[in-house]
Amino acid sequence: MYPEVRAAVAADTSPDLTAPGFDVAAHREDVRRANLRLPREDVASVVDVDADGVPCRLFTPADALPGLVVHAHGGGFVLNDVDVHDGICRRMANRGRRAVLSVEYRRPPEDRFPAAPDDLDTVVGWLRQGGLPGPYAAHGDSAGANLALVAALRNPGFFSVVALVYPFLDPHCAFPSWDEARDTGFDPAEAHWYWAQYARTDADFDDPDLAPLLSDRLHTLPPTFVASAEADPLRDEGEELARRIAEAGVETVGIRCLGQTHGFWRHAQFTASEPLVRTVAGWIDMHL
Repeated sequence: MYPEVRAAVAADTSPDLTAPGFDVAAHREDVRRANLRLPREDVASVVDVDADGVPCRLFTPADALPGLVVHAHGGGFVLNDVDVHDGICRRMANRGRRAVLSVEYRRPPEDRFPAAPDDLDTVVGWLRQGGLPGPYAAHGDSAGANLALVAALRNPGFFSVVALVYPFLDPHCAFPSWDEARDTGFDPAEAHWYWAQYARTDADFDDPDLAPLLSDRLHTLPPTFVASAEADPLRDEGEELARRIAEAGVETVGIRCLGQTHGFWRHAQFTASEPLVRTVAGWIDMHL
């Protein structure tokens, strides 16, 4: 890890999500309030919209170009929301000069799989019926990257481009990077806890709508970008996804951000965040 990343990991005071009696709702609210206190960029317009019952937030920059980025937030499927990702969506809208629609999908343990991908499908259906004009990009980070990928796989031909940031893909956490990156702020026990909240049964772990590395439809994807982080336990599964998509004949670019660990992308204080935001925006711009 680069020095600023090591310092951030050492200073991390996040609670143990796996502790008995952990209050998920209270933690979500604490994180939401903390993020709303952070400085955020101005955009021309921010409005909350209803996509056939799925709450979303639409960020429109000044002098917006045609097209819409459909964003699914990270947080292990369980945590975070459109408020937590408000800041990064503003940055994405401004850098890409395109509107960003952030989806407030249902989360476990209250609503388990397949509630979240079903909500993304509902949003796609709403867009198909004229909810907002396209063309469309699917975008997400971590668990949100999983959901963005599944949305593209469930709706072949709808999205013109996919952009994924350190996707959370393997419910078995079986890739070597889980051992190599144990001391980087994302513990395997936490990852297993997220998957356990998300899945209804162990059989769901073999469902490609939950574990899209198992999909036999990767060849249906549009041009796809995958970013991984060198010191992220998710590094290998993201890079394996990029390899499989490329082998399936899809235009694919995969990059590894050196010295970084999980979560850096949406935090502007990390030096690597802004270059990656601009790279993602550039990839989307190339294909919309």
